[in-house]
Amino acid sequence: MFINKVENTGILALDLIDFKTNLAILSFDIKTLLYQEAIVKEKEFREALAAVDWSAFRNKAVAISCSVDAIIPPWVYMALAEKLHPVAAYYDFKAMEDLEIDLWMQALQAMDLSNFQQQKVVIRARPNIPASLYMLATERLIPIVQTLMYGEVGMPKVIFKKKGKYNESINI
Repeated sequence: MFINKVENTGILALDLIDFKTNLAILSFDIKTLLYQEAIVKEKEFREALAAVDWSAFRNKAVAISCSVDAIIPPWVYMALAEKLHPVAAYYDFKAMEDLEIDLWMQALQAMDLSNFQQQKVVIRARPNIPASLYMLATERLIPIVQTLMYGEVGMPKVIFKKKGKYNESINI
């Protein structure tokens, strides 16, 4: 009879890839709204803003950027937010990759941790997962888990383990 020793460990696995956003992320470059793609002239900017088809951003995340070296007054960002607010699921002034990580972190922050209470938990090793996500998961899990590990259920690396009845922690 085959005995699955990994199953018998009682270790719960958490895969951070499960929290990656499913939202489509679009880029919006402010330079297209600038006068001669160089400066903000209020009248021309407002006309260009009004001409944009904002429905293209419906239910999407929007990474706003400016690819030219221009002085952008804060009211421009406010005007963009006013247009995107009714249509976009999320928007911010940052690179697409940074916006994706923000959304990923928000999902991880909102994660229900109740099933990890006083459990042995391993955060799965995955390539290309930003370090900040591993750090956030660790921050959220340390107060509630019995043991926190990294890697795979069969060969985890212990990161944190509660010690004794006083719940003192040690880092290994």
